[in-house]
Amino acid sequence: MKNYAEDFNSFLVNEKKSSKNTIESYMRDLNKFFTYCDINKIKKIESVSSDVIKKYEQYMSFNGQSEASVMRTLASLRCYFNFLIREKFISETPMINLEKHKTVKKLPQILTNKEVLLLLNQPDGKDYKSCRDKAMLELLYATGIKVTELIELKLSDINLQVGILHLQSGKKADRIIPIYPQAIKALKNYITQVREVVVINPEEERLFTNMNGQPLTRQGFWKIIKQYAASAKINKDITPHTLRHSFAAHLLENGAPLSDIQEMLGHSDISSTQIYAQLMKNKYAAAYKKYHPLAN
Repeated sequence: MKNYAEDFNSFLVNEKKSSKNTIESYMRDLNKFFTYCDINKIKKIESVSSDVIKKYEQYMSFNGQSEASVMRTLASLRCYFNFLIREKFISETPMINLEKHKTVKKLPQILTNKEVLLLLNQPDGKDYKSCRDKAMLELLYATGIKVTELIELKLSDINLQVGILHLQSGKKADRIIPIYPQAIKALKNYITQVREVVVINPEEERLFTNMNGQPLTRQGFWKIIKQYAASAKINKDITPHTLRHSFAAHLLENGAPLSDIQEMLGHSDISSTQIYAQLMKNKYAAAYKKYHPLAN
């Protein structure tokens, strides 16, 4: 996609006289947006509509970005599209309906139990790639970890004999999360049948790599989960964070204490976890209104 990024970078340097950090922040935000466009097959910058921007905003929120981060990205995009108009690369900005828009905290999208099983069963594990993908999806739903945490996991973080994930963090307290038997089986298959073949470098510590033995990226995993969501014919906007949300909501629905879910998710503040309680409250309220004979 021709995105005029180099022209915009020159504008920031030569005309706007922005600082190095500001320019790096703008370009980082733009490159993430361009990746999103590529994945969604948006081939021309002129094709970016206000609807695309709104969906991208949702995508950022569902992937755990803070409201401040989302608003900063929108500011970067606003500056970028204003530049494109000034240079007559496009005729109108897709940001026009978002000028006074304030991000509202949205309830996360979750999968039903049936949808989770459909998604987990898409990779059959019969070849190297699907064996790896099955292990990754199972581990995400088993533990509720973030995708960034998944792709940075070390082989030593997994104890399959005990059935736990030891997630180490330099900033926050370590988390010990149980792994259910089906996920343990998928991980054993991957480690013994795939990883030992694909990962040639003996010094590579990462649990998951691409098929060339190189580190996975968030964008790479995003493509993987979108592919399986499509093959499962799940009519929801599934992102890498969807299994994390589903993990938390399903635990809460089945009676797990909110404080335990908070620890497993690694939330420092219980208020971040309470969104799942709100989600369950809305779900039960809708069911009550629909099915109780005197509710309407």
